[in-house]
Amino acid sequence: MDYLVGDLQGCCDPLERLLQTIDFSPSRDRLFLLGDLVNRGPDSLGVLRRLRALGGAATCLLGNHDLHLLAIAHGVREPHRSDTLDCILQAPDRDDWLNWLRQQRLAVWDAGWLMVHAGVLPQWDAARTVALAGEVEAMLRSPDLGDFLTQMYGNEPARWDDALTGVSRWRCVVNALTRLRFCTPEGEMEFATKEGAGGAPQGFVPWFEVPARATQGTPVAFGHWSTLGLIDRPDLLALDTGCVWGGRLTAVRVDGGRREVVQVVCPQVQKPTPS
Repeated sequence: MDYLVGDLQGCCDPLERLLQTIDFSPSRDRLFLLGDLVNRGPDSLGVLRRLRALGGAATCLLGNHDLHLLAIAHGVREPHRSDTLDCILQAPDRDDWLNWLRQQRLAVWDAGWLMVHAGVLPQWDAARTVALAGEVEAMLRSPDLGDFLTQMYGNEPARWDDALTGVSRWRCVVNALTRLRFCTPEGEMEFATKEGAGGAPQGFVPWFEVPARATQGTPVAFGHWSTLGLIDRPDLLALDTGCVWGGRLTAVRVDGGRREVVQVVCPQVQKPTPS
């Protein structure tokens, strides 16, 4: 059985309860985690340990919080007051965990679904999305990771152009795959607004509502946007249901044409506005 799972953000106990609820077996089932594995929850290291122990039964995507951990570890970013990453950063085997994290994916096409953490720009179809993600994944795994992380942050270029090269190209890809909520029909990204779909700034729409986007008709699953809540459409799954904010941790079974939503209740860990 194949299950897609929303943002964990360091909430290991809900993950364990979810695995028990679905009677997960690594020899029979597969788990696809849609990013933001760590941060703001109470046990980010426990989450990594549990997922790594599942081996090939778990496919993990990277979200903005996971990249934030790598950036802190390389001295590129300062920790936020709400971060809960010291359990990893101060672990005696921290390098092993950081190296494992940087091997994970940014986009996956499997089980009939295109999976990303945040969004897909309207110009990209599924194959292009996975290929562009692969370019950044190669950088994350390379000896030049530190240099890349120092240039990864920023809101420009805000719009995709096939002529983009180097760090500008990869920054645009990272922003789309790990930060995107709203964009214009032409694909210009907006990063300040964190409300639900009805809070779109003038001229912008949720990325998945862009008319004639290249992934129209392609089933896409994502997390990142907890203020959306669960969206369960034949061609779209939004699965960040605010576990760390006292919401639920959501898994959706997608194999064999069968759709089953499974949720476990989560204690509230963080109170500020989600990001």
